[in-house]
Amino acid sequence: MQQPVHFKNHLGEKLSGILHLPDRTTDRGVVVGHCFTCSRNTRILQQIGEDLTQAGFLVLRFDFSGNGRSEGDFGESSYSKHVAEMTSAVDFIAEQGAPHVGLAGHSMGATIALLTAAELPAIKAVCSLAGRLSSTSADHFLNAYQLEELAQAGRVSFTSRGRSLELSKNFFIDAARHDLPKLIKTIKFHLLVVHGDKDEIVPVTEARKAHEAKPTRIDLAVIPGADHMFSADNHRLQASALVVDWFDRQVTRTVAGD
Repeated sequence: MQQPVHFKNHLGEKLSGILHLPDRTTDRGVVVGHCFTCSRNTRILQQIGEDLTQAGFLVLRFDFSGNGRSEGDFGESSYSKHVAEMTSAVDFIAEQGAPHVGLAGHSMGATIALLTAAELPAIKAVCSLAGRLSSTSADHFLNAYQLEELAQAGRVSFTSRGRSLELSKNFFIDAARHDLPKLIKTIKFHLLVVHGDKDEIVPVTEARKAHEAKPTRIDLAVIPGADHMFSADNHRLQASALVVDWFDRQVTRTVAGD
């Protein structure tokens, strides 16, 4: 069963989400974050939410502020703000009866999940789907004209998924504060990296390099032919099955005290 839910972030803005309820009582939960300018309703997140619930997990997929149906100004987005929001989501799902929480995210949502887990020692398992793992540098999607606009005006306009959007220089300043490569090398939690070898946004080499940096903590699954959004039905189903099986195994690993 699925039900719409709302909870507030650290600024009092109302965030919208979908709570997936398993058939039986559980203390296992997973919070799922979406990609840049996306929403909780991307197909890969819906698939993962449904499949994890069938496996007995309580699942929350939600919209970061300024996206989907959540309150907030997209122009005030930042990695740090979204980390705080995912922390609020962890608190919310724990209040629903699932204190043992894992995190998952797609693309930018994967980065947010990693940064959140680094701040919450209770998080023992994180899944990155098509995540950028080499850097939080955020100006890679800007062209020369936009970079000039950002430098001169302190903000930049762009269009994404049919939306006319704007970001201030604070987004890029905040992004530069996070040292993702260092985090990857020193993580205490377990991480599953799922990536398509035809990802046209984030090269699969990033996934492989992350695995090589910490093979004792990072598991890697590369899906042949899959693109950034896992658009094909078979790729989406394969990615979701990998995520469900891995989170299931983390429960045993956690009970064993690793």
